[in-house]
Amino acid sequence: MRELFYMDLKDYDPDGKAVVRPSVRGIVIKDKKLAMVYSQKFDYYKFPGGGIEAGETWLDALCREVMEEAGLKVYPESVREFGSVRRVMKGWREDIFIQDNYYYICHTEDTIYPQQLDNYEAEERFLLRYVSPEEAIWVNRYHDHGTKRQSMLEREARVMERLMAEHEI
Repeated sequence: MRELFYMDLKDYDPDGKAVVRPSVRGIVIKDKKLAMVYSQKFDYYKFPGGGIEAGETWLDALCREVMEEAGLKVYPESVREFGSVRRVMKGWREDIFIQDNYYYICHTEDTIYPQQLDNYEAEERFLLRYVSPEEAIWVNRYHDHGTKRQSMLEREARVMERLMAEHEI
């Protein structure tokens, strides 16, 4: 998969122990809007997705994460690669946290199913919203997000800019 960009915050001890976490993110476009997960608690947008669990394929993880966070059922045959982003930073528990994010464009059923949020997602009060990339970028870059890490929000904004530049949306 092609690399869209690389983010290294350089806020960690380079001699520390690194943990790598592969993640998948679903890009769902409908009527020139993106299906995004909105955090009511921290006022930001993110692509639905999350970590690949042990023994899980990337496709299974993508379908599971998009369903859990957004309530959208992915058509597996519609999935195509968009690109990857590696983000390197000091972790909450790890010396160095390396997150490899793999973005896939996919189509989903129109039906919206109930979300199946984990504890932190429920605490942030995640909602599915269809939003223009311009609005989501503006919110992620210029609203107050409290203690939320800005690097994740900037990652999502930059992916949305690539989608627009490449005429995917």
